[in-house]
Amino acid sequence: MVYDNRNYWITDCFNTVWRIYSFICKRNPIWFYKGIVPAQLLAFSTSSSAATLPVTMERLEEHLGVDKEVTSFVCPLGATINMDGTSLYQAVAAVFICETLQFPLTFADQLTIILTATLASIGSAAVPGAGLIMLVIVLETLGLPADKMAIGLSLIFAVDRPLDMMRTVINVTGDAMVAVLIGKKFGKLHQPKEKHWDDNIS
Repeated sequence: MVYDNRNYWITDCFNTVWRIYSFICKRNPIWFYKGIVPAQLLAFSTSSSAATLPVTMERLEEHLGVDKEVTSFVCPLGATINMDGTSLYQAVAAVFICETLQFPLTFADQLTIILTATLASIGSAAVPGAGLIMLVIVLETLGLPADKMAIGLSLIFAVDRPLDMMRTVINVTGDAMVAVLIGKKFGKLHQPKEKHWDDNIS
């Protein structure tokens, strides 16, 4: 189940971005990935969207050509509420726990998972391990007994850290993608100009 979960994230991160950049931005998606990969690597190592925020903004402005007016609004807002990787994680983890513990899920329960996982991901802090805490909210909404919830969380806890690293990459990639799309729409996407530390030295 964890393997399938990881595949969903990889598909969300690469296929979705690939299609959007090909059809909307009319650019080669490799251009985007080459510009944002340092931020993705930092997100993977820190598991924190907030810690990656300065690097994300720097890569967007200097290497992808997004205007600072766009990045200064979109990136901090995205680091706070745009937790698409966390939302996917909570939904899949909740279904996994319920199926493992043989807790029946009705169609209404599945809709509840979608709603609460989305809302919980928006309220999740941009720090490592926050998604696991929000998962408790999703499970409590389903009415999962406390003893079973403890068992289910222990199953997830063992693999939470590497999954946290991967879903943070998804969150940061989504923030960068939205910033480029908004820059394209409002004419705030220009030719990248990399800055150097000695630019202001005469």
